[in-house]
Amino acid sequence: MTTTPAFSTSSFLDPAKNESFELGQIQWIRRFGEGDRPRLACGYWHVNPTEAPEPFDLVMEADETIHIIEGHLRIEVDGGDVYEVTAGSSASFNKGARTRWSVLAPTVEFFVYS
Repeated sequence: MTTTPAFSTSSFLDPAKNESFELGQIQWIRRFGEGDRPRLACGYWHVNPTEAPEPFDLVMEADETIHIIEGHLRIEVDGGDVYEVTAGSSASFNKGARTRWSVLAPTVEFFVYS
């Protein structure tokens, strides 16, 4: 059993806390399973166009909500809808959603998996 304090804080500007991720870097605020919540996680994703020079397909493995702090992503949702997600924008996806992502500028995204 993993215990987590009732309060956690993190600054997305602290690159020493970043870890390698499938694409880009990630900085966890809460990992899956912490605080006895096996399906909840959140953190910051840092990615730039050189790390993802081509669009990539992503099937959502959990419900996910994102907020773009800086940068620009283009997200195509299966079915044809295309969204330009830039600083200040938010989006939410259901588990199982089929998407295609393009990283158009260096991006910092806050995410919550649930």
